Amino acid sequence: MERQNSHQATYSSLHPFVHTLKLTRAQLIRGMVLGSILVPIRVFLAVLCFLMMWPIARLRLAGLSEAERSRPVRTGWRRWLLHPIIQFLSRAVFFFLGFFWVRVKGCRVGHKEAPVLAVAPHSSFLDMLVLTETHLPTVVSRSENQSIPVIGALLEFNQSVLVNRKNPESRKQAVVQIKERLTSNGYWPQMLMFPEGTTTNGTTLIKFKPGAFLAGVPVQPVLLHYPNKLDTVRWTHRGTTWVEALWHTCSQLYTNVTVEYLPVYTPSQAEKDDPNLYADNVQKLMAKTLGIPATDHVMEGRVPTRKLGGLSLPVEPPARETLSLLHKDGLRESEVEAALSKMIDRCQSEQGWRAGVDELAPLLGLTDRQTAAKICGLYSKDDMVDLRQIYLSVTSVSGLLGFKSLLHTAFTLYDRECNGSLTAVDVSDLMGALVGSPQYHTEELYTELSRRGAPTEQDLFRVLTTHPTYQNLISEYFTPEGVESTPPSSPLTKGKAGNNRTDLPYKTADNGSPLPSKKND
Repeated sequence: MERQNSHQATYSSLHPFVHTLKLTRAQLIRGMVLGSILVPIRVFLAVLCFLMMWPIARLRLAGLSEAERSRPVRTGWRRWLLHPIIQFLSRAVFFFLGFFWVRVKGCRVGHKEAPVLAVAPHSSFLDMLVLTETHLPTVVSRSENQSIPVIGALLEFNQSVLVNRKNPESRKQAVVQIKERLTSNGYWPQMLMFPEGTTTNGTTLIKFKPGAFLAGVPVQPVLLHYPNKLDTVRWTHRGTTWVEALWHTCSQLYTNVTVEYLPVYTPSQAEKDDPNLYADNVQKLMAKTLGIPATDHVMEGRVPTRKLGGLSLPVEPPARETLSLLHKDGLRESEVEAALSKMIDRCQSEQGWRAGVDELAPLLGLTDRQTAAKICGLYSKDDMVDLRQIYLSVTSVSGLLGFKSLLHTAFTLYDRECNGSLTAVDVSDLMGALVGSPQYHTEELYTELSRRGAPTEQDLFRVLTTHPTYQNLISEYFTPEGVESTPPSSPLTKGKAGNNRTDLPYKTADNGSPLPSKKND
């Protein structure tokens, strides 16, 4: 258990996706008193200004043809009349929410010098305040937001780039649009992006997405600070909700915010050729200025992960939550181990390795079907789950098996053709099962594995244990070989000494290796 706890500390100590506002009793009472007075008034006035923007924003492109809408509104009454009104009302929204003053450091350059403003850290929906201080530059937004009242009208007014993240063609078209606008030499207005792509608690600067850097044009980094005694504005993946963030912020007499413009960053030729390198270097520069670490964390879908080469390692491995749910349901350590044994038997049977919720409950010895449904939801978006993923990820987190033994079992389970080698899809699925999260970018790993031909188990072990990038994966996620035969260090081990083979929760051959799993069609 000691090893598991140490890993938990490693992940939580630099977890940028969790923020919980901690208040003293005095602060809580003060917030309740002020909030009961200020929040209704402030929200009413802010919503009033917000709604006033709706019809005005619609006028921006009203009566224009599709061809005219595809060009920027640069002159005429649509620009000189409507733009200042929307900017004033936008600022009024935040003024009524308590952002009375915005301190500005540095100088914003024009769109010809820096077509992109890269803003970080991204803390909350309240960060939209920065748009009013940068003269309403264009943005990139989800196409789904177009149907939201007022928001959709403002996106149209702003002539934003809209992208459907679930549609590959839409994403490609958005990339083309962004490049065209950023390389228009001032024809299109400046574009503002939050390169982190999600909100964080500000303790680190997470990995920048390459969107703002694809065109290879100069960017102006912009830092957003909230120098307040209480950090009320943050809204992250877990912790304080957006309602709580809004309530606590509006309960303050005022909220300070500072917008800091850094010097324009002009990319080198190497950075122009590699947007990821460009993004990483700008991230490091901004993190250094902020005095916080630049990390490889990234939000993939709704899953907080950390990048390691092409791998995406979950910050909150589902295996830990699985173990917690099993113990909450009343399963003892020996019963959990027995459940894993049943699971590996099932994978080797004619029934195969896919199971539904109703099958998962008896396999795990659960009395509550809801617990089985929750575990299924940790690994799958539907009612079917890959038992190999549950078995391998839980075993890796618990420390029941050393890495070499675990890898041997994984290789056997994912060697679909039973020919001693893996395809690119097999490698992707195997790594996803080991870390408990789907892997979509294992091309780099597969290339390294296949230098000598079709990847074998020995190739996989060699690369994962000797390659500088993947060595970190072994030390952080898995138990070193030999540790599993020591006294218990996880909820799943029985602490038996001697021949470790008797403790393995799968059938073994005479040489101690797991028996091959049957191919699943």
